[in-house]
Amino acid sequence: MKPNLTLIGMPGAGKSTVGIILAKMLSFNFVDTDILIQLSQQKSLQRIIDESDHLNLRRIEEQEILNINVARHVIATGGSAVYSEPAMAHLREISEITFLKVDYHEILKRIRNFKTRGIASSKEQSFLDLYNERQVLYEKYAGMTIDCAGLDQEEIAGIIARDYIQRHCQAS
Repeated sequence: MKPNLTLIGMPGAGKSTVGIILAKMLSFNFVDTDILIQLSQQKSLQRIIDESDHLNLRRIEEQEILNINVARHVIATGGSAVYSEPAMAHLREISEITFLKVDYHEILKRIRNFKTRGIASSKEQSFLDLYNERQVLYEKYAGMTIDCAGLDQEEIAGIIARDYIQRHCQAS
C-alpha cells in the first residue's frame, strides 16, 4: 500500500480544498505543491511566470515534487505537474494518484483570476486548448478518476477516503 494520496487536475478542480478535507478524514498531513513553490521561490506563481516564463515554473514545480519525501500525506499538485515524467513517476512511486475531473465550463465558472492565477501555459495557448491537452495527461497518470459533476468537496473526499480505506483493509 502506498503511503500517500496525490490529487491531480485542472486549476479550479478543487485539489487543495478536497485535499484538506481528505487529509482530515484519513488523519493524514496535507501538502500543496503550489505553496511549496511559493515558499521556496519567495514569490507567487504568477510572478515566477511574469519574470521568466511558464516553462521555468514547470521546471521549479518538477524539482519541488521530486524533493517530496513524506508518508501519510495528501499531496495536491499544481495543474501542470503532469507535464513532468520524472515528477509523475516519483508521485506514482510514493502515492496513489487520483484525477479530479471537472467539466471545462465548470472550471471557467470557478476561475475568476486567469491573469493572476499563475497558470503555466504559453501566451498563445487558449484555456480550452490547455484544458484539452491536460485531460489526456491526467488520464494517463491517474490510478483513479473521480467525475466531480454534481458532487461537493466533502462527497469527493469521502469517495476517495472510502476507496483508500477499503483497499488498505484488503491489503492488510
